[in-house]
Amino acid sequence: MTPQLISIYALCAMFVVATIWPVNMGVLAFVSAFLVGTLAAGMQTKDIIAGFPGSLFLTLVGITYLFAIAQNNGTIDWLVRLAVRAVRGRIAAIPWIMFGITGALTAVGAVSPAAVAIIAPIALGFASKYGINPLLMGLLVIHGAQGGGFSPISIYGGITNTIVAKAGLPVNELYTFFASLGVNLAVSVLLFFLMGGRKLLAARAGVINGVTVPHVEVAVPQRGPQAFGDSEAEALTEEMMLEEHRGDPIVEDHPEKEQVGGSQAYQILTLIGLIALAVLVLAFNLDIGFVAITIGLALSLIAPNLQKRAIGQVSWPEIMLITGVSTYVVVLEKMGTISFVGDSVAGLTSPLLAALLLCFIGAVVSAFASSTAVLGSLIPLAVPFLQAGTGVDAVGFIGAMAVSSTIVDVSPFSTNGAIVLATAKGVDRDAFFRKLMGYGALVTVVAPIIVWLLLIVI
Repeated sequence: MTPQLISIYALCAMFVVATIWPVNMGVLAFVSAFLVGTLAAGMQTKDIIAGFPGSLFLTLVGITYLFAIAQNNGTIDWLVRLAVRAVRGRIAAIPWIMFGITGALTAVGAVSPAAVAIIAPIALGFASKYGINPLLMGLLVIHGAQGGGFSPISIYGGITNTIVAKAGLPVNELYTFFASLGVNLAVSVLLFFLMGGRKLLAARAGVINGVTVPHVEVAVPQRGPQAFGDSEAEALTEEMMLEEHRGDPIVEDHPEKEQVGGSQAYQILTLIGLIALAVLVLAFNLDIGFVAITIGLALSLIAPNLQKRAIGQVSWPEIMLITGVSTYVVVLEKMGTISFVGDSVAGLTSPLLAALLLCFIGAVVSAFASSTAVLGSLIPLAVPFLQAGTGVDAVGFIGAMAVSSTIVDVSPFSTNGAIVLATAKGVDRDAFFRKLMGYGALVTVVAPIIVWLLLIVI
């Protein structure tokens, strides 16, 4: 057996183990990089360590640290309240408010499971209160998170754009972002009208001065998936156990004196900081990791006691996963595995068929494992194929692969789907699980074909 095949089998084994057991795939990847690199490829340890993505590590730490600060000081809570009150009793607008907020959170740096963990309990609480289809509400929250997930300053966007730029392929950050946003928005509009949206358009909440919004505890430090990030391979049963132990999720009534957060002036400063991050990175091309940490430090110095736990809320499991997989990919690159796979795919009779096959692989694997791990491993494997002059547009392919590998996170076997299932109120969980599973299977089969046609073929 060749070293290249050994490394591929090890990669498949990592996905299987991380899917069956709640083991962080980043740990598996670091161990695999060491064992495969030294035993199969004869590499020195220093060469393996040299593959650690320091720049990407800094980016992930910076943006998740800044997001944790915004969470702790009540900025996210404040924005959610303002957005929901703005609908003034228009029930049909509530699912779209949740779609927009979740998308905004991932767009400014929240990892997708963290954004869903924050917003899903709130959204499903409103669904129960106002008679909105809980499946519709849950799906719009997930699609919103994925829709904003490829902004130039997001986690997914940072991973994808870094890999593509490093490979010397053309980078179009906004194309990938709008491709993901457009597909998820289109799917959400279709779901809205198929799942009772027309009835919601004629309904209004029977309250005065807008919707009554309960206190939303999104700023509690060191609690829940939003505090520690998530490897996206966490078992569904573990999500259910967490839900049972902590009782009714996030949407609860509490006296204002128990609210965790900062002053409104501090929240406005935090919002200005998030806007400044986007401007400095996009307009002045500054490093996103250094800028995010700098803004985070400035905000921490303003209220050091409030933000003392923010560093513990950085999504370390997610960072471990991403940096581990990235290190393993460098090992694959140095031992020739990426060229081997790329040449094999390029050797297929039809380049378009090869591109469709890669999109399907990304969708199927991501439905059960980590979307970030899929992006970090499959895009590099496709680089030689894109560089081989097959005629497949690299920008379109990257967009198609990005959407295919993330839109399937509606599956109940992914963390996003599991969170929605665990926080749904007033539903038959077995029936709700079957609906989520059926929809996830449909998306896994249909989405790669649609994005392949829209972004690659046409």
